[in-house]
Amino acid sequence: MEIKIQSIHFDATEKLESFIEKKTAKLEKSFEDIQKVEVQLKVVKPATAMNKEASITVTVPGSKLFVEKTCDTFEESVDQCVDAMKVQLSKFKEKLRER
Repeated sequence: MEIKIQSIHFDATEKLESFIEKKTAKLEKSFEDIQKVEVQLKVVKPATAMNKEASITVTVPGSKLFVEKTCDTFEESVDQCVDAMKVQLSKFKEKLRER
C-alpha cells in the first residue's frame, strides 16, 4: 500500500506525517487490497476555528473511495477521515462479497 501526503499552503511536520501514516496503515485491516492512499491537508481561511481540512482518497481495485472532514486540528480531521473510510471500505467489501 502506497501512502502519499500532500499539504497545501503549508509544510506538514514530521510528527504529523508519521501520525497520518500510522493512522492510514490501519485501513488495511478493513480491506486488504488497497493500492494507494492519498491524504490532502489544507488550511481553510486561516485564523478561524474549524479550519483544518483533511481529505483521504483510497484507490481499491475498480474504484476510488473519498472522504473529507474539517476540524480544529489536522490530527482530529485525519482521525475522523480514517473512521469514515473504514465504514466505506467495509461497505465496499460487502458489495464485493455479494457478487
